[in-house]
Amino acid sequence: MRKHYIILSILIITAFISLSFNDTTPYAAYISYYNQSLNRFTQQQNNLIVAIQKADLTNSNDVQKIREEIRTVRYCLKSLDFWLRYLEPTAYKKINGPLPVEWETEVFEKYEKPYKREGAGLALATLYLDEPVILKDSLLSLIKASINATNTYKADSITKELQSYHHFFLCNRLYLLNLAAIYTTGFECPDTTQIIIELRTMMKDVEPIYTAFNKSFPNTPLSSEYQNLYNKAIRYSESQPADYSRFDHFTFIKDYVNPLFILNQKMIAQYHVISHSLVDYSLNKTAPSIFDKSLYRGQNTKGIFLRVDDTAVLAKIEALGKQLFYDPILSGNNMRSCASCHKPTEYFTDTLTATSIQFNHTDYLPRNSPSLINAQYNHLLMLDGKHISLQNQAKDVITNPLELGCAEKDMLEKILSCKEYYKGFKELLQYTPQEPDVTMEHIASALTVYYCKFSNYYSPFDDAINNYKPINAEAKAGFNLFMGKAQCATCHFVPQFNGVKPPYISSEFEVLGVPKDKNYLKLNDDKGRYGINPANETMMAFRTGSIRNTEHTAPYMHNGVFRTMEEVIDFYDAGGGIGHGLKIDNQTLSSDSLKLNKTEKKNLLAFIRSLNENIPFEAPPATLPQSKNKALNNRKIGGEY
Repeated sequence: MRKHYIILSILIITAFISLSFNDTTPYAAYISYYNQSLNRFTQQQNNLIVAIQKADLTNSNDVQKIREEIRTVRYCLKSLDFWLRYLEPTAYKKINGPLPVEWETEVFEKYEKPYKREGAGLALATLYLDEPVILKDSLLSLIKASINATNTYKADSITKELQSYHHFFLCNRLYLLNLAAIYTTGFECPDTTQIIIELRTMMKDVEPIYTAFNKSFPNTPLSSEYQNLYNKAIRYSESQPADYSRFDHFTFIKDYVNPLFILNQKMIAQYHVISHSLVDYSLNKTAPSIFDKSLYRGQNTKGIFLRVDDTAVLAKIEALGKQLFYDPILSGNNMRSCASCHKPTEYFTDTLTATSIQFNHTDYLPRNSPSLINAQYNHLLMLDGKHISLQNQAKDVITNPLELGCAEKDMLEKILSCKEYYKGFKELLQYTPQEPDVTMEHIASALTVYYCKFSNYYSPFDDAINNYKPINAEAKAGFNLFMGKAQCATCHFVPQFNGVKPPYISSEFEVLGVPKDKNYLKLNDDKGRYGINPANETMMAFRTGSIRNTEHTAPYMHNGVFRTMEEVIDFYDAGGGIGHGLKIDNQTLSSDSLKLNKTEKKNLLAFIRSLNENIPFEAPPATLPQSKNKALNNRKIGGEY
């Protein structure tokens, strides 16, 4: 018996050694290709280090050689982008970060202070070569940080993800979203002459990734339908001009990228793909299109009623929310309502003045009233990102002495003195066992259930990009300008055209240099994001809002300084505040003129107008609930001012 155990042990050890030296695991070809690509990239990075060490950076010819060497390394990086951006997005900021420092708070970190993330790598190295004095140590540090970050992707915690098919379709989803949102816009490619060249290189380099995957995971393959369409997408990109300002972004997304995304979503469902990554926190696995409002969730619109799915119950909550929205009972003087500053007929904003009047009926608020439509597609709310939930925002407005000026206790007492409100909310308590009594959360949640329903509608542009209806030539040309020469899409990302980019887990803030008035004599003195998160980079930074429905939401900018969209376009065209002669040390908007001509500006406006959503607005409630306190029964629907 002992002899048999010895023989069995020898056989097991032999088999183990054989597997170690001759990996026959099902995913071997796929992981092997990943490792080869990663090693090739590391070698290219090291070659760049050697080239920089040998170069004379005071010599323009040597600087040009380094610039070309960086291009070569970037091409190699693009063969890995498919994996790197998904598997470890934080490390990617060190490899090809677009900014030296980023403070954007990601959705799963909303309950913590913003993290300071320092960027490094190829994009910043390219920009650094434009400096009047180039220090070799500074340039080397950017590339060395990139090499260190690349080593992250060799860790077991990363490579073990490659042993199952699940990650592949999630990597591919992010890749396709980036094809639509950033890879053709120059978001992280500072050399605009290289944007489309890098796109073509990357798309061709993803093909062998697909081949290696199908070889290693034959039971969950990328479909032939997908691969055939992808090959057509490559050919289309190669048929287009290399100039990104002449590239037909609209057709590329409509006919290729979005249909590929739809096919990938079907495979995610077919293969029961499971995610263990926070990168996928917001994305919806069942969204039928990139341009479907269900693509990602920025906010919980139901608040405390999150678990309510019954349409009849939701209708009751919505009805209560509508009455409350128009009811000045929420204010300290019973004269102001939510509708005072967010007028439903004006796309839930205030178009009459630059900023709305304050509670004291004399002064004006420091900031323009943003539209509530599509607010739910932001992770951070208010122009300075103060709030992380729609319900907190609503509560703050109600209790803010400059806005509705009502103490929480007084507001609840007044509301519950109305039989209709009392009965309605008491009936809803069965759906909120965590809160057995009516609270501010119930009030705020009813409000958000009501107004968020108006964010579920679509525009002519959405119909066109989803291949339902055609769009006029001017709007199409305007979209291509938006994505290209006008550089709008480097801050306003598809599909919501706000500051939330793939994988849609953070809200971005920008410093534009907005003036106090149209004379451009001084900057507006609002500190913006700095008031929430003090840092040099956040001074006068504001959350990037959506441009959907902007034709109906004048005035524009955080202080309402511009009355027309033409003025806004002229502001950007000239290079923001710096371009108009103002001094701003941390402006993130390029200060170079876009050099847009009259026709281009006209087309850009046509595209922006194509984003006007077909929203069926409702009439105000006919009456307001009566209170036991007769002094409250003279309230006016919508408030008095």
